[in-house]
Amino acid sequence: MKGERGMVSMLPARLLASPDLYAHEDREPEKSINFVTCHDGFTLNDLVSYNRKHNAANHHGNQDGHNHNISWNYGVEGPSRDPKIEDLRNRQIKNFLAITLLSLGTPMLLMGDEIRRTQKGNNNAYCQDNEISWLDWTLLDKHRDVHRFVKRLIELRLNLDVIRGNQAMTLTEFLQNAKIQWHGVALNKPDWGNSSHSLALTIRCMKGQCLFHFMLNAYWGELEFQLPRPPSTVGNGWRRVIDTYLPYPEDICEPTQAPFVNNSKYLVGPRTVAVLLYQSQEKSRK
Repeated sequence: MKGERGMVSMLPARLLASPDLYAHEDREPEKSINFVTCHDGFTLNDLVSYNRKHNAANHHGNQDGHNHNISWNYGVEGPSRDPKIEDLRNRQIKNFLAITLLSLGTPMLLMGDEIRRTQKGNNNAYCQDNEISWLDWTLLDKHRDVHRFVKRLIELRLNLDVIRGNQAMTLTEFLQNAKIQWHGVALNKPDWGNSSHSLALTIRCMKGQCLFHFMLNAYWGELEFQLPRPPSTVGNGWRRVIDTYLPYPEDICEPTQAPFVNNSKYLVGPRTVAVLLYQSQEKSRK
């Protein structure tokens, strides 16, 4: 979601539990572990706040730790009081979390990322038993919108049979049985080019009772995505369950309370993930 060239080059495979790596081994989808950050490297907050490591406190002349962090500070190195930068950082964090938790495979979250824990740019804090590595519990209130976003994502994931799938299925069998359609801003026309900044996909749950439409915009401007027609327009239609461009608490909604989207197109904000849900009447009555 950084908006660099080739955003879609590897993302489709990662969304589908990395069949390029595991399909030939007859592994189950959950054998693929999805994560953005882990105990080594930047925290998720620092990934969007620092362009370079700041490991001077480790007393190794800032030579320890990895130099290739694939991070971006969005104009200011470290904490910023600019509301535009802060809003963008917050949105990118939600984008990373949404992609991680709604992809096939097993998600892994670094403790503290759900409340934007920072190590002040230190990407190798193994030797720091102090404020650099400790969890600041006041962040729970400061970033309650991100904490709520993660909780709702987990609830949504646990109720998706497309994510849970069939425990007896291998990844190859799952993908052979799954109904997945790839799109760009236009339906059925994904842009796989090196300069692509957008991707969309429609996927039907394994039990056929709900349909998800994902739209990812890594561009610095808003993009208008065409929407597939829902299977039925009687009583049900697309509901907007996630739009990371919207402010808290509209950024993520309970499926039964999410607003309907009645248009044939959806405007996705810059650097934003949006997810629509269609549920059959049979499913909604349960």
